[in-house]
Amino acid sequence: MAALADGDAAYSSLDSDDEYEKFIQKMNPPRVTIDNTSCPNATVIHVDSANKYGVLLEVVQVLTDLKLIVKKAYISSDGGWFMDVFNVTNQGGHKIMDESVLEGIKDCIYKSIGPDSCLLPSRRRAIGVEPSSDYTLIELTGTDRPGLLSEVSAVLTNLECNVVNAELWTHNERAAAVMQVTDRKSGLAISDAERLGRIKERLCNVFKGRSRDAKTTVAMGITHTERRLHQMMLEDRDYDRHDKDRASGSPTSMVSVVNWLQKDYSVVTIRCKDRPKLLFDTVCTLTDMQYVVFHGSVDTEGPDAYQDYYIRHIDGSPVNSEAERKRIIHCLEAAIERRVSEGLKLELSTGDRVGLLSDVTRIFRENGLTVTRAEVSTKGDKAINTFYVRDAAGSSVELKTLEAIRQEIGQTVLQVKGHPDQPKSLTQESPTRFLFSSLFRPRSLCNLGLIGS
Repeated sequence: MAALADGDAAYSSLDSDDEYEKFIQKMNPPRVTIDNTSCPNATVIHVDSANKYGVLLEVVQVLTDLKLIVKKAYISSDGGWFMDVFNVTNQGGHKIMDESVLEGIKDCIYKSIGPDSCLLPSRRRAIGVEPSSDYTLIELTGTDRPGLLSEVSAVLTNLECNVVNAELWTHNERAAAVMQVTDRKSGLAISDAERLGRIKERLCNVFKGRSRDAKTTVAMGITHTERRLHQMMLEDRDYDRHDKDRASGSPTSMVSVVNWLQKDYSVVTIRCKDRPKLLFDTVCTLTDMQYVVFHGSVDTEGPDAYQDYYIRHIDGSPVNSEAERKRIIHCLEAAIERRVSEGLKLELSTGDRVGLLSDVTRIFRENGLTVTRAEVSTKGDKAINTFYVRDAAGSSVELKTLEAIRQEIGQTVLQVKGHPDQPKSLTQESPTRFLFSSLFRPRSLCNLGLIGS
């Protein structure tokens, strides 16, 4: 995100190249066709267009954002032409039969890679940033620790900020967050430079780690959150860890990189347990590392995922050193692991109000829980949040701790997903108890050293 602060001057030299690319795209507009007859258990999407760096990620990003499951994929982009086939299903594993939905898929893909899509090689376009006055965008990276999200949300509440949407990832003792906030009183983006500087300074103090500096960015705009989180954690080198730590950890994936000398490609092979958005995560990482996928195949019809990519660096060269080969492997392993949800899943659904996130995460912290991943969203006047939690030692959460938290927050407000010892039926109570009691419960921000007394 720091690169965005450099202004438009860094991209001015690309104008002539951009105009040429637009001309090529208009002369060779993309074609998107959808076939529901050739495959018995999936809808087949064909995408053909002039080849361009990043076009594969654009298409995969659209499919992921539309919540489609890619069961198989065939990728080919030699000779300046991009030809991909995706076998997809809906979340239930069925074909997409609704014609209006199918037309919507075609329209989204076309807009993403068509002649008016502004598919430029700049970092600005790559993360989808456009000016916006709806909210202020905050990005944070630093050392992970128990209670981090609680401290961040408490500081924002104290600074008269309302968290509209947010996502937090943690991996390998690192943390990254993208948050969309507004002014508490006006409900608009915060534009005062002095106030933005104060917010940045306070949050940077919270995110400071022992071994690496924290990074905090406050700006106007919108971004593709998951894409940006991958970029932030890659820049923060969350893939770095000692070889002994790799050996002692349980392997969750198998990644290999070998050179095919006859064709001047490097072949990346990935074998791991399948999960939603895995294809997006691996393609996103290869693209952000400036590699181009010339050919590839994906198969996820069983419990495991099989991905093979024939790649070259953006300068046209295959992998040419052992250090580069290891870096690709470690970065892809990190991309696979980042979204793997460590901890117990808790879902909160209640009426939205300022300070809600601060109150909920404070209760987690006071009961010894740490948040490993979080998705915070606001739809209308309702807050819909998902947290993955574990205890401070990294172990599973005890049932008595969960019940204590649910008694404090509200049985109907906070739902537990998948705890092995959870009773099938639990006493339900009104959510109003939490909504009122949390407003008056004393907070210990002064003890945390986050604000003045």
